Amino acid sequence: MITRGPLVCELQMNTPKANDVYAREVVMARVGHLIRRKQQEVERIARILRACFDPDQVQAPGRGQIRRIILIGPYARKNWYEDDDTINFSDYEFWIVVNHPLFKEPECWARARDVIDSELGNRCAVGLEFYSKADIRVAKAERDTFILDRIEAGITLYRASRDAPLNDRERKGARP
Repeated sequence: MITRGPLVCELQMNTPKANDVYAREVVMARVGHLIRRKQQEVERIARILRACFDPDQVQAPGRGQIRRIILIGPYARKNWYEDDDTINFSDYEFWIVVNHPLFKEPECWARARDVIDSELGNRCAVGLEFYSKADIRVAKAERDTFILDRIEAGITLYRASRDAPLNDRERKGARP
């Protein structure tokens, strides 16, 4: 039997302790219209994105930060329903807003993509789109309905100004 070491970004899925800052139930409640397994998948993907974001891969004028993670598409709609196709395989779309355009680069997200593929690859396809705060400002100024309508219809799973950071245990899981 071959034993492998921990994944690149191993995260705990235990119930949070009293001193934990991040509570996975908060994210799951935001997608409470989905069945439990899909709630867990969405929460897991959001946590992987937060823990495995690697802003050190690019040189930027400031510290990299995820500002928002938004679930877009059919699973963000309250009238979502399950059928044989959606119950067995999910196709999630996440939009991630970062604080600077340089943090949209693929190098910053390679670890997150690897972990998502290794942990959830056979159960779901995960589409990731990246936007900077500047992109959102331009979309508002130009009244870009494609972007603005999807953001409005989407479910914000994480907002830096509102939500708690990951705890030390979650951060340590994001090993280089």
